[in-house]
Amino acid sequence: MSWLINILYYVVPFLVLLGVLVFVHEFGHYLIAKLCGVKVAEFSIGFGRTLWGQRDASGTLWKLSAIPLGGYCRFLGDGDASSSTDAQEELSPEEQKYAFANQNPYKKLAIVIGGPAFNYLFAILVFFLIFATLGKMDFPPIIGEVMPDSAAQAAGIASGDRVLSVDGVKVNSFQQFRLEIDMNTTGVVQLELQRGDELLHKKVHLKPVTDKDGNITEKPMVGVTSVNVVEFDRTAMSLWGAAKESVAETWRITATTLRGVYQMVTGARGTEELGGIVRIAEMSGDISKSNSIVDFLVFMALLSINLGLINLFPIPVLDGGHVVIFTIEILLRREINEKAKEYVFKFGFALLIALMFFATYNDITHLIKRAFS
Repeated sequence: MSWLINILYYVVPFLVLLGVLVFVHEFGHYLIAKLCGVKVAEFSIGFGRTLWGQRDASGTLWKLSAIPLGGYCRFLGDGDASSSTDAQEELSPEEQKYAFANQNPYKKLAIVIGGPAFNYLFAILVFFLIFATLGKMDFPPIIGEVMPDSAAQAAGIASGDRVLSVDGVKVNSFQQFRLEIDMNTTGVVQLELQRGDELLHKKVHLKPVTDKDGNITEKPMVGVTSVNVVEFDRTAMSLWGAAKESVAETWRITATTLRGVYQMVTGARGTEELGGIVRIAEMSGDISKSNSIVDFLVFMALLSINLGLINLFPIPVLDGGHVVIFTIEILLRREINEKAKEYVFKFGFALLIALMFFATYNDITHLIKRAFS
């Protein structure tokens, strides 16, 4: 019976999460394509064998497929789901007017940006509804994970500890906690913590953190992460205030993510934090088991931002790769050679597969460590 409960807690929330985000992303492509006069041949949630399909009045085949790890919009005349090849020899002269490949690069650019843009709009809408009804949210000053060989571990700080003050300054959020840590210039931080009913005082000596490649961080760190839950001040914001804050929150998450990616690329941060599908399933299950629907919605918004952002990276096959190609064509005022594009997309596909394998390896390693911790 326990396996059935695990399916309910991990598989179902994961499928709901991924299904909604994929639908939002692909619907962005679909809607902009329709506005640009491009016919959509297929709209699929998932890959592989079709489990269900229904063709609408415009000729678009809406379907659910067997492998629920993504989705695609295939436009008229596309030879594959990535729009990296075309097969227009099968189209009539009338149909070719509605094929994606025959549109000007400005329309193509708008269509590929539509997916990531809708992921961002979805996140902004989720945050707006939360801020307008529940008030401003923040990550509480609760310790999630304590890094091995860190200053926090040496001081005896444990996961679940709530930080009450830093150097005598009261903190109400994890962001405030990090800010006060950064403001410390003595090298020794005085923390007041709550562990259950117990009040603790810890003296933490900041020290630089060394990653797995032997690189030392530029500034001393405590070595802790936050928990994956949020708290609200329960004071509903005005509609205008909620709108501004939702856009600001989306920008903050984007900036933080980009900073983390930059740190990984430069070696300042370890790549073990790079996760994939398995990590998403694990986190969505953990949140559905222990937290509220609001936490799940916040997690969905976070992933929507990440999905939109990652798709804008200039990697061939991803939307960002198409953006680069269509931008170059706009600047050159001519199309890039089809053979050259084919080689570029093959390279991008190989790179994407390699990243997926690496992320899955990290996920499995993480699960093994979690099982034995």
